[in-house]
Amino acid sequence: MQGNGNQMLIQVLSERQSELLAEWMAALTTGSIRRDDLMKEAELRGQCGDFLRMLRDAVQSGNVTNVMAPEWADVRELLSSISRSRTLQGFSPREVATFVFSLKKPLFNQLHHALENDTRQLFDELATASDLLDNLGLWTTEAYQKVREEVIRRQQEELLELSTPVVKLWDGVLALPIIGTLDSSRTQTVMEALLQKIVDTGSEVAIIDITGVPTVDTLTAQHLLKTVTAARLMGADCIISGIRPQIAQTIVHLGVELGDVVTKATLADAFVLALRRTGASVVRTAGRPGSEK
Repeated sequence: MQGNGNQMLIQVLSERQSELLAEWMAALTTGSIRRDDLMKEAELRGQCGDFLRMLRDAVQSGNVTNVMAPEWADVRELLSSISRSRTLQGFSPREVATFVFSLKKPLFNQLHHALENDTRQLFDELATASDLLDNLGLWTTEAYQKVREEVIRRQQEELLELSTPVVKLWDGVLALPIIGTLDSSRTQTVMEALLQKIVDTGSEVAIIDITGVPTVDTLTAQHLLKTVTAARLMGADCIISGIRPQIAQTIVHLGVELGDVVTKATLADAFVLALRRTGASVVRTAGRPGSEK
């Protein structure tokens, strides 16, 4: 059932769609809101036309105060879709929100034109339209924020995976270079990647290189030991390399017990030991290329 306080708003949205669309597109252009480098005019016009039609249908339900009501579901879905696509295209939060807010002036102009002789009703209709677009604009901003959070979370996960590569150095020998802080979340990713690689390659030795880890505290040491234990359960022994003097002193000062875990100062030293454990040997030739005169 339609309310009595928004009859002209319904009429304007129903009968002046083309005028509203033309003014809205002009407002988007003159207000430097349209981004020709990110979106073609035809796509923008299509989004504006779809929004106006869905807005008209929702307003005709008579509910213009609660945009979370079922009759506004299509409008919310459209705005969520627009927010997602524009977020991925590189629009700023202001540019996304202004898509809705920029409709105010064209809609107000049409209402003023229709009610120029009835000031009281004009005021009521303008207030209703303003509140409605404000609520829809806020919804659009919230949708944008959710998409941004999803994108950031996904990028963090991808960076985390890229920052913990498991490299096959030799038959039966893997290396896991760790760069940056080793927290609980990253330890889980590191452990899963290492264990999967052990299964895939049937490796006997895994070198965990912490040269790129800035500091080692008690929690970091515990994470390392958990990774070593998990690798052993999969049948692979572990060597921790990259133990610098400062890290060695810190481990001693903290009283961290590494148990029977073998440690080496450099990745090269650990690699040599790993080769020996797999039955291979490193032999230095008598002469090196370029050494003869």
